[in-house]
Amino acid sequence: MSWLIAALVIWAAGWWVNNVLAHRPLTTFTQIAVPVIFGATLIAIWECVVHGLEIAPVLLPPPSMIAARFVASTDVLWEDFVQTALKGALSGYIIGCGSAFLMAVLVDRSEFLQRGLLPVGNFVAALPIIGMAPILVMWFGFDWQSKAAVVVVMVFFPMLVNTVQGLQETDAMQRDLMRTYAAGYGATLLKLRLPAAMPFIFNGLKIGTTLALIGAIVAEFFGSPVRGMGFRISTSVGQLSMDLVWAEIVVAALAGSGFYGAVALIEKAVTFWHPSQRRRA
Repeated sequence: MSWLIAALVIWAAGWWVNNVLAHRPLTTFTQIAVPVIFGATLIAIWECVVHGLEIAPVLLPPPSMIAARFVASTDVLWEDFVQTALKGALSGYIIGCGSAFLMAVLVDRSEFLQRGLLPVGNFVAALPIIGMAPILVMWFGFDWQSKAAVVVVMVFFPMLVNTVQGLQETDAMQRDLMRTYAAGYGATLLKLRLPAAMPFIFNGLKIGTTLALIGAIVAEFFGSPVRGMGFRISTSVGQLSMDLVWAEIVVAALAGSGFYGAVALIEKAVTFWHPSQRRRA
């Protein structure tokens, strides 16, 4: 009972502190402090509820057990991170988004591709990754190359659709003005259309950051060498080592958040002129 009372006290204290901070002027400190306090409150309540209700660790381990396993398994977690996030997800992300950008420029130049490729892209984007992953694993083998192939399939068409939409964002008056300056397609693309398309391009890049890690982890469920986040999660579940499963989930969450945050920072630096960025500032 004492653990449950402690959970209520922690919830009340966290709510009160965040309520005070929420009524203060919006600063960098409050922007960081509010979500940090909220997250810490949830973790503390999780710890108290697991102990108070005597939940078995095989069902839901407490955060203290997960943290201890995280510290004790840093070498394994790092090896899995390199295999899944850097080799599989990042390589597939770069190949998929880069090829989608180049294809979008070609699609923008060809009405035939606009009418033919984009509907096919919407169809492929709707295919379940559970169905595509085992096929690509059989094609490209059990190492990171097959995971990169799955990531390419997942990120290619969202990036393609967003980039094509962005390249069509400029209006006729802007394009006519470029023509009065005797600007060809290349100059118009570099000086007008690509800058206008940047918010759409970064939207596709940010969507791809979440899809890339998910695709790499899911693909490892269907075949992987003896390392990788997906491999470790599937084998640890079979061994009932749920603290290691949750440690891998923490690594995946940190990697995904860091990946997304890096792209968002680059977007802020590149599209500082856009109204959406000025509003955030």
